[in-house]
Amino acid sequence: MTEQLYPIGDVARRTGLSVSAIRFYADAGVVPPTSHTDGGYRLYDVEAVARLELVRTLRDLGASLQDVRRLLADETSLHDLATTHLGIVERQLRHLKARRAVLRTIVAQGSNARKVALMHELVSMSDEDRERLLDEFWGEVTDGLTVHPSFVEHLHRLRPELPEEPGTEQLQAWIELADLVRDAGFRAEVREFLHGSFSSPKAVTVTSPEVMALVEAHRLVEVEACEAERSGVAPDSPRANEIAGRLLASLAEFTAEVTGQQPDLAELKLSMSDPDPVVDEAARAAVARFGEVLDRYVALVETISGRPTPDTAGTGASERWIAAAVAAL
Repeated sequence: MTEQLYPIGDVARRTGLSVSAIRFYADAGVVPPTSHTDGGYRLYDVEAVARLELVRTLRDLGASLQDVRRLLADETSLHDLATTHLGIVERQLRHLKARRAVLRTIVAQGSNARKVALMHELVSMSDEDRERLLDEFWGEVTDGLTVHPSFVEHLHRLRPELPEEPGTEQLQAWIELADLVRDAGFRAEVREFLHGSFSSPKAVTVTSPEVMALVEAHRLVEVEACEAERSGVAPDSPRANEIAGRLLASLAEFTAEVTGQQPDLAELKLSMSDPDPVVDEAARAAVARFGEVLDRYVALVETISGRPTPDTAGTGASERWIAAAVAAL
């Protein structure tokens, strides 16, 4: 049975390539014709047509003529070629998404030329550049801070995890975050806040891993108390009694760890059921100050990382509910 051969016009219709492109690939030695007619017209068999279809696909995907020639000559595998070009396409896609984020930010904010150049620089940073920028920020604001070394390490870990394929919102958040940590005024404000907040002689003790773990454990019980109050649990109920007992115990453990002495539980209970308004106001001011300084940083980190922004307000039970619950112990 004679093998079917196709003239170049039929091959063009089957492959979607132009006649001139098929001639070019033949003259370049990429896919030569199978044979010629007596009049010199080129003819192609099924295998040649299939190779031309592959050439068209690879060229559409961005493969160079040299890459195609190497593949068809079995000098490389399709898997290796695809892997290489997948990396190229993904890099191009990341750059396009970065450009889109910059353009959308320009449209939304009406940025000037200097701001546009800065945004493009920030969003085009490599992973290493981003890490270096945040290392420089936290290094500057914690320089000379008298706290436990692990606490400084904890602050350095407060950074986003930009996914491999970030969305526009995440890229815009990164632009804002990078701009924020480069701002000399913001750096000075964070530095002043940290050095003012941890100026106590006991700063090293209260920022130790052991104490920080106790603080987090106490915070989780406070969240539980908040959920109980919101669900209508009465402060003199058995459930509130159990939560109040754990709040008192965790506070006692914290006090003992910081002072090195076991606290008087009766006095501690009194301080919780009838808090000192001056101390209480100072605590509220400290929380508010943290929000003023670092809330935006934290919110941007969570947005970039694709996590919900933590609600720093309203996560604890009201002072009145806790006081009543502790008093009922």
